[in-house]
Amino acid sequence: MIGARGPAVVFDHLLRLTDARGLFEHAQLSVPRSEHGYCVDDVARGLVVVCRESGSDFSVRRLERHYLDFVLSAIDADGSCRNRMDVDGAWLDEPGLGDWWGRAVWGLGVAAARAHSETARSAALAGFHTAARQRSPHSRAMAYAALGAAEVAGTRSADRAARRLLTAAVQCIGPLGSDPAWPWPEARLRYANGTVAEALIVVGAALRDTAILERGLVLLGFLLDTETREGQLSVTPVGGRGRSDLAPGFDQQPIEVAALADACASAYHATDDPRWLPGVRLAWNWFLGRNDASTPMLDAATGAGYDGLEAGGHNLNQGAESTLAMLSTAQHARWLSGLR
Repeated sequence: MIGARGPAVVFDHLLRLTDARGLFEHAQLSVPRSEHGYCVDDVARGLVVVCRESGSDFSVRRLERHYLDFVLSAIDADGSCRNRMDVDGAWLDEPGLGDWWGRAVWGLGVAAARAHSETARSAALAGFHTAARQRSPHSRAMAYAALGAAEVAGTRSADRAARRLLTAAVQCIGPLGSDPAWPWPEARLRYANGTVAEALIVVGAALRDTAILERGLVLLGFLLDTETREGQLSVTPVGGRGRSDLAPGFDQQPIEVAALADACASAYHATDDPRWLPGVRLAWNWFLGRNDASTPMLDAATGAGYDGLEAGGHNLNQGAESTLAMLSTAQHARWLSGLR
């Protein structure tokens, strides 16, 4: 999976996890667990990853069409979003505004800007505008939605729905903490921490607001300082991390590493400052085995990611979230190699 120009991005396992309806959430080792069905959380992440693949082959473009159709089908007429579907195609929940709504907005925004056909971009933009009518009370959901809105604003700078959503996300995330030693806007690091910093960075860049941009950069710098230990990433585990918690902590999730890589890449694009590039390299190295368990977190041959880093090694299951986190980070590592 690693060549002279950086990692190749292998989609074999993602294709294995995908059927004609959607992307299976869980796997037993490498075998999809169809009984657990599908969720928008993962399909929207998948939509982001496949839309980033310029010049991709037919199989990846097929994933793009499947994932876009799935996310669009989850959006209610009022802009709220369902999350879970069973293997027979029945939705299992009512429309809501949890993290899955934010991730749906993210995926639709990316597809509206980057999908491989005009038809797909138009459909994604329409879906984005429907979902962007809503506001979630949850900061993580709004942070994800801001990532999608920034993608739309990047290609349609006057898009009012995108700009309103960007502003609302900043308000939901809130100001920096008052203690310079803990500027994080919450008492504890929780999950998707890199996404919170990235949201402020892309909002600041899209709205040309240097104060918001700087707020995001402060949070990203704090995260990198807090989550780097002895020259490698030691990310916040499932249980969170407070001021007095000492690293390492387990179970570390690949999605946390991917969120940091996303944020560092966005910081570089927003500032042209190379000080953010080592964060991308740290994230990819985490997957290669430079982590608290000295354990590789990917199957290089199939493009699968392992589900969690534990004190004794990795969780051997290869679910959708972890696989997409690894693929997303590999995309950034490939881009980083192209800068040299």
